[in-house]
Amino acid sequence: MFDEFMGLPLHPLTVHAVVVFVPLLCLLSVVYALVPRVRGAIGWAAALLAVAAPLTAWVATRSGLALERKLIAQGFSGEILTKITEHSRLGDRTFYFSIPLGLVTLALVYLTGTSAARARRMPSWASVAFAVVVVVLAAITAYYVFKTGDSGARAVWETG
Repeated sequence: MFDEFMGLPLHPLTVHAVVVFVPLLCLLSVVYALVPRVRGAIGWAAALLAVAAPLTAWVATRSGLALERKLIAQGFSGEILTKITEHSRLGDRTFYFSIPLGLVTLALVYLTGTSAARARRMPSWASVAFAVVVVVLAAITAYYVFKTGDSGARAVWETG
């Protein structure tokens, strides 16, 4: 299922969605958390990315695993397999950190954006706590999406 799409390996195709959606989730979640005046304008996009980014990261990890198995079956080993394993480990972390970032972003959008009355009932310390959690998770997730992409590119272009 996660091996090919129209005869092409699925992993390189799905990676493009991840490198767009995950950084956008990081950016919009931080802006949403720190700039209350723009929440009405970007809340829908933040909520959509909170679902789409982890989903695309999951598909990329599954398709990457299928590609790795295919390469092993074709006899790949040694340095390239070590690089692929490291890339896979980083990709898993990107996925694992995108989930809580997405969930916290959804919770924040729900608590602050769907009803002015609900937002007024939320204590001020809760808004600060959400902002801190979002910024930390976004920073970690952004780090891992960068490291994952970098390790994948190096595995492809630096292994001869």
